[in-house]
Amino acid sequence: MKDRGINKKHEAQALVVTAQIARQILVIRGQKVILDADLAVLYGVQTRRLNEQVRRNAERFPEDFVFQTSPTEFASLKSQFATSSWGGTRKLPLAFTEHGAIMAAMVLNSPRATEVSVYVVRAFVQLRDALLTHKELAKRLDELESRLERKLATHDQAITGILEAIRQLMAPPEPMKKRRIGFVQSD
Repeated sequence: MKDRGINKKHEAQALVVTAQIARQILVIRGQKVILDADLAVLYGVQTRRLNEQVRRNAERFPEDFVFQTSPTEFASLKSQFATSSWGGTRKLPLAFTEHGAIMAAMVLNSPRATEVSVYVVRAFVQLRDALLTHKELAKRLDELESRLERKLATHDQAITGILEAIRQLMAPPEPMKKRRIGFVQSD
C-alpha cells in the first residue's frame, strides 16, 4: 500500500521537475535547445566547468549537438528575458540540443548529471509532443476555415439571389397602357 503512495509522489515530483526544465528550453535556429548556464545548474556544476568539458571532448559534440549562439541571438535572448547588458555572462552561451544535453551528462560523469539527464530528455520529449499537437491543431483549424469559407461563399450567393428577388418584388410595377373602352378600329 505504501509503495503506491511513494510512486505517485515520485511521479508528481518528476512531472514538476520536467515542467521546470521544459520552461528553460528555447528555440534557436529552429532547434529546441537549453543554454549552457541552465544546463550547468541542472547538472550541479559551474558553467565554466561544463564548457571546459565540452571543449575537451569536442569530438563528442558535433554542430547538431551544441553550437555557439551568435551575438544577435544572444542580444535577442537578453531582450526576451530583460537581463542587463553588462551583468551575467560575458561570453556567448553554448546552446545544447537534446542529444548534446545527454552527451554533456556523459562527459561530466557525475551521479547528479546522470539522474537529471533523464528529466532533461523527458522535457524535450514533452515539448516535441506539444509541438506536434499544436501542428495538428493548426492543420485542423486550417481545414475548418477552408470549409467555412466555402460554405460562406455558397451562402453569399444564395443571399445575393434572395436580395435580387426581394428587390424585384419591391420595384413598383410598370404602368400598363390603358386600353380604350369600346370598339377600336385599326387603321
